[in-house]
Amino acid sequence: MTYDLTNRRVVPLDLDGVTDKAGLMDRCARALALPDWFGRNWDALADSLADSLSDRTVWPEGADGRGLLLVVRGWRAYADARPQEWATAQEVFAEAAERTPALTVALAVGGSAEHLTGQAGRSDRD
Repeated sequence: MTYDLTNRRVVPLDLDGVTDKAGLMDRCARALALPDWFGRNWDALADSLADSLSDRTVWPEGADGRGLLLVVRGWRAYADARPQEWATAQEVFAEAAERTPALTVALAVGGSAEHLTGQAGRSDRD
């Protein structure tokens, strides 16, 4: 498990290769280890992220009592392919974070983990 400097559980949400809402929901379910009953729709995602205060079984192991930092990476292709869906996803993430002080959602500027493999220390400006 990974934790940040404030001891929150860090969960990467890699959207590399995601081209639609179904793919986004599948990645969210996998990254957050959501239960089988997760509805794979915007409301279910919002509830899963924000309702952790009332249902502590929803967040990934290690986040209960510590907080959760969800790092979304590899999102640019999805945002370009489905701008309206991506706008909705951002609204869901933002509203969940506003409702739940223990939740932070960060959009990573860089690529996916696979894209970065073997690229450590390298920059386009080098």
